[in-house]
Amino acid sequence: MAMRPLVLTMGEPAGIGAEIAAGAWRALRESGPAFVLIDDAARRLAVPVRAVDAPEDAAASFADALPVLHRPLPRTPVAGSPDIANAPAVIAAITEAVALARAGRAAGVVTNPIQKSTLTAAGFKHPGHTEYLGEIAGTGIPPVMMLASSDLRVVPVTVHEALATAIARLTPDLIAQTARITARALRDEFAIAAPRLAIAGLNPHAGEAGTMGREDIDIVAPAVALLRAEGIDARGPLPPDTMFTAHARPTYDAAICLYHDQALIPIKTLDMAGGVNVTLGLSIVRTSPDHGTALDIAGTGRADPSSLIAAIRLAAELARARGFA
Repeated sequence: MAMRPLVLTMGEPAGIGAEIAAGAWRALRESGPAFVLIDDAARRLAVPVRAVDAPEDAAASFADALPVLHRPLPRTPVAGSPDIANAPAVIAAITEAVALARAGRAAGVVTNPIQKSTLTAAGFKHPGHTEYLGEIAGTGIPPVMMLASSDLRVVPVTVHEALATAIARLTPDLIAQTARITARALRDEFAIAAPRLAIAGLNPHAGEAGTMGREDIDIVAPAVALLRAEGIDARGPLPPDTMFTAHARPTYDAAICLYHDQALIPIKTLDMAGGVNVTLGLSIVRTSPDHGTALDIAGTGRADPSSLIAAIRLAAELARARGFA
């Protein structure tokens, strides 16, 4: 039986989403996995486009044209200049993609980058994709964001919030909860029988035995103790300045980081083109390229689809592992 298609969302219409979707189709048209894009089929792309009525129609035309579920945009996008009038269509594409996946009509969802400031100005109440997906496709546990590449997997405990707020929210239970969800996903979806977790410290040198702050002693170390008592192979708190070196990375399967940049800086430095954003703890499979809307190069033909291609391939693998294919 052929795999169900994946569904791609349009992302920010003034960004590079449509361009990289076209590039991904060009790269995958013969090998798959097949996907359908929710977007305005009237948009001009550098590949043939075919409007389809349902995701089930995608496979039949995938080798010849990029299948698109036609959802007209209120205003014609201008590359590099987001228009708040198109924000409802961007949100609607995410909502529809999730509904298709939850109904079993799609194997999973791959989201193109959104312009958070534009959506916020239009009344969107969520800091980003992860939080919105937790609301509409959640399982009763907070969603967890993983960034994955061939060299590194990282999971931030706190995500889209000011650093001062993120640090104030850290507790042993929050760190342990994030690590548990990560360990479960590594077993069930990444086929790692005994996941090894590296837990980052918060302060320089993981606090240097309390001489640079007690957070690592009072918050991080108790979380590691909780995890180890539950049989999870967790180590830490580890000095963040050395845990991402070439020597250290092979010693663990995922790094649990305490705030957004602590996780994203190393993985984007190592593999900006091939990194993939995966949301753990959802009722569906969801991946995304590990970059933004790239408004500065939108419409120039310079956008690199590598991260989206990696996101599509990983979504297909995770869908098979979860029995959604």
